[in-house]
Order: sequence, then structure tokens, then C-alpha cells
Amino acid sequence: MMFMKFLLAPDSFKESMTAKKAAYAMENGIKRSFPDAECIVTPLADGGEGTVEALMNMLDGKLVQVEVAGPLGNKVMAEFGIIDNGELAVIEMASASGLALIAPEDRNPLITTTFGTGQLIKQALDLGVKRIIIGIGGSATNDGGVGMLQALGVRFIDQEGEELPYGGGSLDRLYKIDRSGMDPRVEQVQFDIACDVTNPLIGDTGASVIFGPQKGATPKMVELLDRNLAHLAQLIKLELKTDIAYMPGAGAAGGLGGALHAFLNGRLKKGIELILESNGIEEKIKQVDFVFTGEGSIDRQTMFGKTPYGVASIAHKYNVPVIAFAGKVGDDIEPLYEKGFTAIFGIVQEATSLEEALKNGEENLTKTVESVCRLMKGVSPALL
Repeated sequence: MMFMKFLLAPDSFKESMTAKKAAYAMENGIKRSFPDAECIVTPLADGGEGTVEALMNMLDGKLVQVEVAGPLGNKVMAEFGIIDNGELAVIEMASASGLALIAPEDRNPLITTTFGTGQLIKQALDLGVKRIIIGIGGSATNDGGVGMLQALGVRFIDQEGEELPYGGGSLDRLYKIDRSGMDPRVEQVQFDIACDVTNPLIGDTGASVIFGPQKGATPKMVELLDRNLAHLAQLIKLELKTDIAYMPGAGAAGGLGGALHAFLNGRLKKGIELILESNGIEEKIKQVDFVFTGEGSIDRQTMFGKTPYGVASIAHKYNVPVIAFAGKVGDDIEPLYEKGFTAIFGIVQEATSLEEALKNGEENLTKTVESVCRLMKGVSPALL
């Protein structure tokens, strides 16, 4: 008998199950076919939803909850993780400034703010961290990161000497950026920005045009927001000698990526790269016979910084087979087979509504993994 060793490294199946639940659903399916198998459960994320949970699960950290300003300025309870003996904070900007915090009818990027994200950073600084990882997916904002910086003491002033109100809609009135009151502790901290998009701040592929509509922007609002971010970029270039207008990734989270780079010297990196670096997944892959990964949807876009692709890329170096599972599998997945994926399976068992498919995600994933493992047994009797 051969004892199998599996690495279970999925992302979340959004609106269905967290990465942790997905990993344990995989383990249940494996155990039905290989009761003695060893499973290394490693939930992952790519910088968006689930990033804090993924790192907390792996690195034995603690959660800190704090009341901050939500994207519309109302109070919300947000949280971040403290790990590595208090040296590292992991923040999801979506926890404070995320789209999910606003009802669809109330979404308006002219007035939404990243102020709460700045408050989370400030709280982490109060705890004496040396490094902060910030996941900037899932934002409700298009304010160029101005709100975040206001929370850290930077003043954005109009010609009358008044502080600008929240939101990207007022940035056309920006006359001066006053950094004299910025929290000095930011200079002692390394900021790593988990970002899975390469969009610039402005232009046809910029923050406003590409992401504005999903945040509630009408076509006229998109035009205004893009002009306002161009004005902000011009003043940043003038005062900080940093040009973020067309910098890849600067448009992430409505310009928060550019602000973190320009003002806090943040390093923009693919979210999955930061996660994989932090959890030592390469060493784990070297030890296993198979890698199981997955997320809600797998298609051609998966190769642009998504979790399963990051996992498969490393496994490919060591010739470890990678099997991926998804709620939805696109028609254009063929290129993924050249990038380290051995096989890709959809988990939906029968024709059903989206609501039912999401509700039954864990059970469907377990059943599909079990079927794959039974096939493995049938092909290789030595595994029995």
C-alpha cells in the first residue's frame, strides 16, 4: 500500500465557502477514497477577500477588531491580523472600505472614502508593527487613496484652505497637499501591497473607466472621476516627484495602490506572490504527491495572478501534478494546461439555480474530489 500525501491549497469560492472550508471539503473527499492519506491544509487568497484569514490560519496570528469609518463615513466594525510575533500586520482594505459594505442602491464613488483603511493602518502602527501587508481588492472607492492619507494626517486642501470632503468627486478642487502632519511612523514600516490588477490610475484602462461602473458610477461620473484622478496625479508628481498616472497597479482600489506607493513607499506585488512567500508553500509542494487547488471560477483570466495559477506555477517546477476544482469552468482553459495544471474539474453536480449551487458548494466539492480520487485508484491499483 502506498500512503498518499496531498497539499490542499484553494482560494475561497466566493459567496459559497471560504478557502478554509473549501480545503476541508477537499480533505473529506480524499479521505473517502484514501483514508490513510496525509493532507496538508493550506487555505490561500490572492490579496482580496480571505487574505487575513489565509495568513492567520497558517501563521498562528490574532485578530484585532476596531471601529472605523466605512466607505460612506458611517461606523463599521473592521478587523486585521497581527502575526509573526507582532511584527507583521495584515489588512484587507475591503474590511473597512469594501463594496460589500454598501447596498447596491447606495453605491456612489463620488463620495465613498478609504478613510477607514487609513484608520486600520494607524491602529497597526499603534501596535508597533514593522511591516504591513495590505490587500486592496474589493473596494467601494475611487478617491485615489486620499481618505486613507487623511486618516494618517495628510491634508488635501482647496483654494480656500479648507479640507476636501470624502470621495473622488471633490478632487477637482484640490489645490495643495500638506504632508507636514503625516504620521511619522509610516517611514519606519515596510508596506507591501497585495494587488492582482495592473491597471494604471487614469485613462481607458484606469481605475474610473474599468472599475467605476461596478462601484455605482454612471458614464458621466466616470468621466469626472477620471479627470479628478488625473488632477490628483498631477499634484502628486509636482509635490512628491512621483508619477503614478500610468504606473501599473496604481489604479487598484480606485487609486489606493498609487497612493500607497507614492506616499508610503509601498511595494506593489501580486497578492498571490505575497501570500505564497509568507506561507512557505514551495517547501510544502516539494513534499507531496498531488496538489489540489481551486476557486469559484477558473478560466483564461486565472493565469493573471489568481491563486490556482500561482500554486500551479510552483508545482510545475517540481513536476507535481495539480488538479483544480471550480464552481464554474470557462470555455477557454486550454492555455492553463501548459502552465502547470494537470486537470480542471467543475463541481456542480446537476443543472440547478445559482443560489442552490452556492448553497451546496461544500458538498459538491467533496463529492467531486472523491470521484477524482476514485479515478486515481482505478488507474493506479497500487494506490489502494
